[in-house]
Order: sequence, then C-alpha cells, then structure tokens
Amino acid sequence: MTARAVIDALRARAWMLATAESCTGGLIAGAITEIAGSSDVFDRGFVTYSNAAKIEMLGVEPPALERFGAVSEEVARQMAQGALTRSAADIAISVTGIAGPGGSGQKPEGRVCFGLATRGALVAETVDFGAPGRAEVRAASVAHALAMLLHAAAGDQARP
Repeated sequence: MTARAVIDALRARAWMLATAESCTGGLIAGAITEIAGSSDVFDRGFVTYSNAAKIEMLGVEPPALERFGAVSEEVARQMAQGALTRSAADIAISVTGIAGPGGSGQKPEGRVCFGLATRGALVAETVDFGAPGRAEVRAASVAHALAMLLHAAAGDQARP
C-alpha cells in the first residue's frame, strides 16, 4: 500500500485527511507528506503519545482510558473522531498500540488498534502483528493504516 495511492484516492473524492498517532509517532503523516502535492489532501496530524495529549488534543474521555486503556478500540475510535472534529478533514485515521518491547498477557507487544472516522462512519479494529521488533510493528502499522485509508477513500466502508 503506497501513500501515493492514498493521496490519489483522497484527491479523487476531494477529501482532506487528519491523522491521530500514538505508537507510530507521526510516521503515517510522514509517509503522506513525503509525497509532493500531498498538501492537496493532508490537513494535519496529531501525535498524542501520552494519555494527557490524547485527552487535551483529541478529546479522548478519561473514563475510556481508565476502563479500556490507551491500547483499545474504544480509545482508537475516540482518537479518530477527535481528529476529525478538530480539523478541516473529511477522514481521519488513528493508531494506538504497543510497538515494543514489552506488553502484557492481556495486551501483548505488537497489538495495535486503529480507528477510522468519516463524516458518515466510525470504525475500529485491532491487529496483532506479533513481536517482530519495534521498527517492524511501527512499519506494519503504517502500512495497515494506509490500507484502511485507501479502502475507505475508495468507498468500501464494509472493509475500511
């Protein structure tokens, strides 16, 4: 999945994009903005590594963080919705996970939750990439987020 394909799909729909990233630390925004002309479709990116940043910048509700934890579909949904609400975007992608090293039995290394919000839909999903290493989990997360964006921009809401 290439950032160029995502940009082309967003451009075809005249959609603007916002990102809300935790474990990827801005890599999704970086992949998009590395392409010349991305300003046609990229509005802004939020890097919200801490829980406080998720709350302050994206409006994630503290009870959701307490109940589900930062690595959860609920928080990923709230991050994506917050990025959409706090931008001029038509679509927002969020990512929160455990790139490693570390993790626990309940939330192992390589577990990443994604959220995708448009003006008409809000979805989330969890992917377990395993424990191939921090860089590999982050790279796989970027690729997965780009795939979600491409599917959504192509109008496939059944499989964002």
